[in-house]
Amino acid sequence: MKEPKLKTVYVCSNCGETSPRWMGRCPSCGSWNTMNEDVVAEAPKAGLSGSKAAPARQEGVTSLTAKRLADISTTEEKSRILTGISELDRVLGGGIVLGGVVLLSGEPGVGKSTMLLQLCGAISNQHTVLYITGEESVRQVKLRAARLKIPQENIYLAAENDVDEICGLIEKEKPDLVVIDSIQTMRCMDISSSSGTVSQVKESAARLLAVAKKQEIPMFIVGHVNKDGAIAGPKVMEHIVDTVLYFEGDKMLPYRILRAAKNRYGSTNELGMFDMTGQGLEEIENPSQMLLEGRPLGVSGNCVACTMEGSRPILSEIQALATKTNFPAPRRACSGYDYNRMNLLIAVLEKRAGYFFGNLDVYINIVGGIALRDTACDLAVCLSMVSSLLDQPVSDKLIAIGEVGLGGEVRSVPNLEQRLREAERIGFERAVVPKHSLAHLNPADYPGMKLVGAAYIADAIHALKNDRL
Repeated sequence: MKEPKLKTVYVCSNCGETSPRWMGRCPSCGSWNTMNEDVVAEAPKAGLSGSKAAPARQEGVTSLTAKRLADISTTEEKSRILTGISELDRVLGGGIVLGGVVLLSGEPGVGKSTMLLQLCGAISNQHTVLYITGEESVRQVKLRAARLKIPQENIYLAAENDVDEICGLIEKEKPDLVVIDSIQTMRCMDISSSSGTVSQVKESAARLLAVAKKQEIPMFIVGHVNKDGAIAGPKVMEHIVDTVLYFEGDKMLPYRILRAAKNRYGSTNELGMFDMTGQGLEEIENPSQMLLEGRPLGVSGNCVACTMEGSRPILSEIQALATKTNFPAPRRACSGYDYNRMNLLIAVLEKRAGYFFGNLDVYINIVGGIALRDTACDLAVCLSMVSSLLDQPVSDKLIAIGEVGLGGEVRSVPNLEQRLREAERIGFERAVVPKHSLAHLNPADYPGMKLVGAAYIADAIHALKNDRL
């Protein structure tokens, strides 16, 4: 058989556009520096000997069958598999959907393989699992399973990189769950390029997706990330899967956060938290208490805020430090908070409240490694910065909830009742909230908490200076 001729093309990792020559900017999506070199087989030219023309389609002839929509089951017990890991079920939207394909990505060493192996052990009591490893041998996976004390009866292992062989094994065994670790090591043998290239990743994901949908077998696929933290490979891979999960966390800290960037069967705002221990990942069912443990009491510059991650309120400590600068231009730095938002709040404090930070370095730190994106934390950030500036502590039993506008007004925030109930459960006794939100709150619902209304940021700071907070 004549070997196919190979040619070099350049493929955009963002949209999959191909070009015969390298370009700095993709002509299709406009992304810069995304054209990667790839080697593919040349397509046979039309009219050449040995090339077969595609058969003409006959009208009304097909092997497809369609189901009536009313006959398709939608009951939760038949369409989802509960993993038993409540934090994972929360992020997935209530369990694993039959036929759903989940892409799990994260930094090297963050715990992706550990989580999936624990997932396999959690559902192996009632379901069979097929674990395909392309990065490790079956003995290495066995050693990790023994360390994590994973039940091993209904978990089947295979070390393979050939996608067609894997698809055949799935169709033969028909397991209840398939894990692919990882997509960058998979290879389609009929494509003349190495594993991990754009064409290999895209085609491998498409073939695995076709098997998962046809057999209605849920599948977890591990994806590597590049140096920018985005999923390596073509962007189209994220579009064809049903759910995209990001597993985040500093390897030097024990906490791990699981987020959904895309979810066709649930919310993308939910968050799951885990603690990495020697026995694997353990769920953190009360993240607010965990994030507030060991916080300093009676120290200026600290204030507690409440952010909503999906349907879950999470309390987090905000630390601010305002100190005299040694530079011509003062420094501004944030860890876990938006840098531009901090500059905006500093401008509001200077213009509307009369507290100047022009000759001071200002640092904001969110304790625990969690990132705050909720504007309801504005009031707590402002109070922590003013507390550091005045060197006057905020009460340890106080929480501040509210968005700060450019006019210095404290605006209402959604889910205020849930935030206050969580704060009361943790033990907070006072809460600074938007003044006009008090009309919609019943103080009898929060018997252990005093609600303080603030119409403007200056009102909250005045109460702080008079030690009424």
